[in-house]
Amino acid sequence: MHAMLLLRRDDIRAVFSMRDAIEADKEAFVAQTRGETRVPLRGAVDVPGGQSLFMPAYVGGAVDRCGIKIVTVMPHNGARGKPVVPATVALLDRETGEVEALLDGTTLTQMRTAAVSGVATELLAREDARVGALFGTGGQAECQLEALLVTRPLEEVRIFDPLPGRAEAFAARCAPRGERSGARLIPVVTPGEAVRGADVITTVTTAATPVFRGEDVAPGAHVNAVGSYTPGRRELDTTLMERAGRVFVDHREAVLAEAGDLLIPLAEGRFSLDRIAGDLGELLEGRVVGRTSPEEITVMKTVGFATLDVVAAARVLEKARGAGRGEEVAW
Repeated sequence: MHAMLLLRRDDIRAVFSMRDAIEADKEAFVAQTRGETRVPLRGAVDVPGGQSLFMPAYVGGAVDRCGIKIVTVMPHNGARGKPVVPATVALLDRETGEVEALLDGTTLTQMRTAAVSGVATELLAREDARVGALFGTGGQAECQLEALLVTRPLEEVRIFDPLPGRAEAFAARCAPRGERSGARLIPVVTPGEAVRGADVITTVTTAATPVFRGEDVAPGAHVNAVGSYTPGRRELDTTLMERAGRVFVDHREAVLAEAGDLLIPLAEGRFSLDRIAGDLGELLEGRVVGRTSPEEITVMKTVGFATLDVVAAARVLEKARGAGRGEEVAW
């Protein structure tokens, strides 16, 4: 028998800020780039009504942790009042291999995924960025908004969702978070209203087809593409990929296996692999350069990988133990 720590949403949010998540993601990207990880591509199993994903990883170096995230995409959960993408993360004890902690993977995923956008925005968006745009108001949207507000002093964030009333409801619910950062949240009716003149754009939708027109993106904008994660679906159109001066990914192998945002333009012959400037770990390590001019459009595509979950979970566990958070159970 051994003790296992259960960390629920409130425990995680109590000890782990968006800035903490961004720093944990940076640690994960650097570990990945330095070859300190062992990360198989995630396994996917189709299940009735959705798809279950199994994401194991070992992270060496200062983290020295093995873990797995089990995440299921269940589109109909929204109608049940449940998360559309429920997840659980298990961290293993370094010495025994027993499960040391179980974490609410839904909350952890929301934070570490938004933090990827935060890292990219911090590294690639113009310093004078003042206008943001957020596409999608689902379970990950609040954390994505938080990441935008933490990394740039935005004065307004335009919110778009194709379903009537959702952008307005999201803007009203999150208005206090915007006010604390000095940003007005503005629901808009069309994608063009959201994008035109925006300095930082984040898309976090389940869309199968592009959510805005690439020609509407202003010179100098930075775009975080988060939502689509299969070869046949994309949030960004080919025009934007052609216009982008610098394109970055979170994990090259995973993106090239899963991301329609790049794979569809590749198949069309309007994008090439040498247009990928690098991954975020290479950018953090100084192995590649980021933005090269104020007018350049930059794009970051993320599909996520298990290193992010393991590092974030390890840092949450450390902070939770220090703060006395979580429920110890005998196992």
